[in-house]
Amino acid sequence: MDVLLLSRLQFALTIMFHYLFPPLTIGLSVVMVYLEGMHLWTKDGRYHAAAKFWTGLFGATFALGVVTGIVMEFEFGTNWAAYSRYVGDVFGSALAAEGIFAFFLESGFLAVLLFGWDRVGPKTHFFATCMVCLGGMFSAVWIVIANSWQQTPAGFALVEREINGVIYQRAEITDFWAMLTNPSAVHRLIHVYLGSYILGAFFVLSVSAWYLLKNRHAEFARRSFTGGLILATTASLAQLLSGHLQAQNVAEHQPAKLAAFEGLYQTEQPAPLYLFGWPDDQRREVRFGLAVPAGLSFLVHEDFETAVPGLDDLKEDYGEPPVWITFQSYHLMVAIGMLFIGATLLTSYWRWRGTLWDKTWLLRFYVGAVALAFLANEAGWVAAEVGRQPWVVYPSLIDGELRGGLRTSDALSEAVEASQVLWSIIMFALIDLLLFAVWVSVLHTKITRGPDWDFPEPAAEGATEGLLDAAAYRPDHDRSLTEAKDSGRGNEGGGRGDAPPPGPP
Repeated sequence: MDVLLLSRLQFALTIMFHYLFPPLTIGLSVVMVYLEGMHLWTKDGRYHAAAKFWTGLFGATFALGVVTGIVMEFEFGTNWAAYSRYVGDVFGSALAAEGIFAFFLESGFLAVLLFGWDRVGPKTHFFATCMVCLGGMFSAVWIVIANSWQQTPAGFALVEREINGVIYQRAEITDFWAMLTNPSAVHRLIHVYLGSYILGAFFVLSVSAWYLLKNRHAEFARRSFTGGLILATTASLAQLLSGHLQAQNVAEHQPAKLAAFEGLYQTEQPAPLYLFGWPDDQRREVRFGLAVPAGLSFLVHEDFETAVPGLDDLKEDYGEPPVWITFQSYHLMVAIGMLFIGATLLTSYWRWRGTLWDKTWLLRFYVGAVALAFLANEAGWVAAEVGRQPWVVYPSLIDGELRGGLRTSDALSEAVEASQVLWSIIMFALIDLLLFAVWVSVLHTKITRGPDWDFPEPAAEGATEGLLDAAAYRPDHDRSLTEAKDSGRGNEGGGRGDAPPPGPP
């Protein structure tokens, strides 16, 4: 058993499981802020009820994100001690900033968000929701900055330090602002945000489509679907531009990663753009592929003639990433993104024409499409991280020379054995499966129960639906559900005798 391979596998599984949850909470938090803001503006209780429903799903997801993220930070010390020594000054500042500016902000207002509906006023609760949303945004900023620094290091110097009688190299910050604004940070942060908004939107679409197929909470579902569709369409189109700009950034700063993305083994002028294929390392070509002639040259250099360097010319300086998995994960992410653009534009057209709700096949697609949104986020992470191998910290091109960098094989802890890593993978896999089952069970219970209130269908659909008219069904009420229950069961409507009872579980 290879301790390096097992340690990489363990960290990959840890991150991929953790990354199911933060993008979803970021996307849902934006939905929640919109809904509560609309409730304050319009005084329409349906916005309040919709916000409360999606907040319940947000809370369950947020809890899993916190629990699974802690494991990752412990693994830095257990399996990757040499890496921790190398990047400690950079990562220490970024993670400390995340704790101070992001996690404390989220956790400080989370209790008010989840449990303060009947204990604080609507303005205070809206403020708490905004702070939790902002905390999630800040958290993404610092994590992406730290990860982007590994891809495109800047603002640092390599210093030799003696630890327990052994001399080690350590990257120490010389320019904090340059470290924050390293060449790939902004591009990658925008890409992460848009991916989160897409995931949050498709989660809303999935739940709404399921309600429509089951003929339950129809007004809520139609309003939610409309709002989720607007967000999904705009974010998917914006992601196309973001991905293009980020690919150009990768071509400039990580040319070997771009070559692996496109299966470009030899330098070609002009370089083709593969739509799909099967990279073959032995034959040094992409088999069974379909390519757009000169497409890569145009996308990278905005002309059809410029050469794009291939792996055979780059591997001496940069090494060669695992091409097959990098190529396939990158193309899977792009394919899902293009599918989302086409699907959301077509669905928006049918929504505008008023013929959407009769297309049950399309609603079934959206019920399952949230899985594709999760898959696209995961595939993007795999492409970015595997594509930078064999480096855990990429070397910097300074004055025409590659400097610094830390190979993944040199980043391991000296004392960890393969058997220890293997047993920890098995243990964490079992725990993660249990946590995932609990999360799915909680979401299933909440979604099956549905919103607190249903209303009769409106006589005519309103002409002023908002961006995320994520529906809703309960008007303003005088008492909380707890107070209504405690006061007796004579009026199940929660303060209004004409209000219908809660929907069936």
